[in-house]
Amino acid sequence: MVGALASGLAIVRYLSVAGAPVGVSRIARHLDLNSSTCFNLLKTLVHERLVVFDESTKTYAVGLGLVELAKGALESASYARLVHPHLEAVAAGHNVTATLWQRASEDRVVLVARADNDATMRVHMNLGQRLPTYISALGRTIAANAGLSRAELRRRFDALRWDVSPGFEAYLRSVEEAGRKGYAVDAGCYVKGVTSVSAAVLDASNRPVMAISGTGFSAQLSRVAVKALGETLRDQAQLVSRALSGGAPVGP
Repeated sequence: MVGALASGLAIVRYLSVAGAPVGVSRIARHLDLNSSTCFNLLKTLVHERLVVFDESTKTYAVGLGLVELAKGALESASYARLVHPHLEAVAAGHNVTATLWQRASEDRVVLVARADNDATMRVHMNLGQRLPTYISALGRTIAANAGLSRAELRRRFDALRWDVSPGFEAYLRSVEEAGRKGYAVDAGCYVKGVTSVSAAVLDASNRPVMAISGTGFSAQLSRVAVKALGETLRDQAQLVSRALSGGAPVGP
């Protein structure tokens, strides 16, 4: 536990339920904080726009920065729910596990939605699971739309861990192919015996913000099946991309 961070979050929570602006002395007393420490934490929170300070009354209240953070989380959850029917259609139509991955940072994506197929044996992934951004098929399709230089992509590739590494040159060719086709394929490189197909979801600035994937056992996915899955994922990703840009509803 980082004490300063925990105390800062306690202040934000306290102000969010206070109902009215509060002075530093009252905040410090109620949260059992040193007054000087509380004041410095509040100054930092004001700087980050999570808290606002009223000079005339010398009181603090939650700021719009907190609303921005909440808005981002709520929008992500909302899109995950709206995209779920598309994932169910992919899972049922192609006998794969369909997943929606969202970029949580420059280096990580997180699984925010999943639809399983009815097969007795199937690939299972847990919601909240995190992966390196540029790994597997989802990494290739994100890389195809990220505008990275060869040197930067090489640096990111060198940090990845595979069951069977494709080698950078083969990885680069597959990224370029993903750019042409609109979807990427990982055939047993990231996880031996498992094939994953993925298409990137782009925002209004054409930046990759999510990826829709279909994953199954390689022995059960023929080349024809992989192509059909990729084209379906590409179409679904384009639909969601248009919705993110305000050009179309997300519903099926």
